[in-house]
Amino acid sequence: MPRPEPPRQPSPLLVPSFNELLAGAHVVSLPMRVKFRGVTVRESLLLQGPAGWGEFCPFPEYGDAEASRWLAAAIEAAWQGFPAAVRTSIPVNATVPAVPADRVQEVLARFGRVDAVKVKVAERGQSLAEDIARVQAVRSALPHAAIRVDANGGWDVPGAVKALARLAAVGLEYAEQPVPTIEGLAEVRARLRDAGTPVLIAADESVRKETDPLRVARAGAADLIVVKVAPLGGVRRALEVVAQAGLPAVVSSALDTSVGIRAGLALAASLPELPYACGLGTVSLFESDVTLDPLTADDGAIRLRDAVPDAGLLERYAASADRRDWWLARLRRVHARLTL
Repeated sequence: MPRPEPPRQPSPLLVPSFNELLAGAHVVSLPMRVKFRGVTVRESLLLQGPAGWGEFCPFPEYGDAEASRWLAAAIEAAWQGFPAAVRTSIPVNATVPAVPADRVQEVLARFGRVDAVKVKVAERGQSLAEDIARVQAVRSALPHAAIRVDANGGWDVPGAVKALARLAAVGLEYAEQPVPTIEGLAEVRARLRDAGTPVLIAADESVRKETDPLRVARAGAADLIVVKVAPLGGVRRALEVVAQAGLPAVVSSALDTSVGIRAGLALAASLPELPYACGLGTVSLFESDVTLDPLTADDGAIRLRDAVPDAGLLERYAASADRRDWWLARLRRVHARLTL
């Protein structure tokens, strides 16, 4: 495999003033159908600019430095727009949160036709037996679908090797971020290979949460990478990371509304190659969305199109005054970091 190039600096982003951001800011609070990574209500700050809409929704626990990449991505979408597309239909996977096995059918029913499924595993407080039962329920419901599991770094190395040896029996496409560290990923990958366990390793947090998102490729710690627009600072920056990493890429979301999903679709639509179904079908996990034409899958794919929030939905799901103040204060702090 060719050695990945050192990261290049992305093109300078023209950052609008805080008042320009504020003029088009809407804070929403959307209920989830099922708990997803501990989230039952997803808050987001939407920004309207001259090129369209952007979404700023870093999780509350993220610090301002990390959140600044999410704001850069939102500004790119709303003030700059997206690169040219090479495809207009994006294949997507269904996503099954860490629900009991008897709820798997209920979750899958919201996605329509399904060719690939991502199943959450290693949830805190749950057992490997529960993970196995959930994955087996997916396989029983969809005998021919590609199944990938996502541990969000929830296992240690021995636990990951043990779990993936068991889960491999259902036929896994890959395992996403089984352990937290890059060194751990490399060790899990090597142990699985030595044991003859046919499971590829995908890196997610080890790409999007690292100051150097290419380190995972240089370490030989993954077979493919998962890329998300907001944590990487925008579509153009994500395209650079994929090109320089030299690994197959899966485009995924960060539990966005359709506005954020639109940016993920822009990335998937502009990649030269798209070998895997994308994790961009998560709007189906919300009770409602901010647009009357949600970016959800139809026959296993999402058609590339814009996401324009509806004024009535923005009003209906407007966050409380104190939460709006919290998000606007965060926006001011993070904006100040971008303009230093």
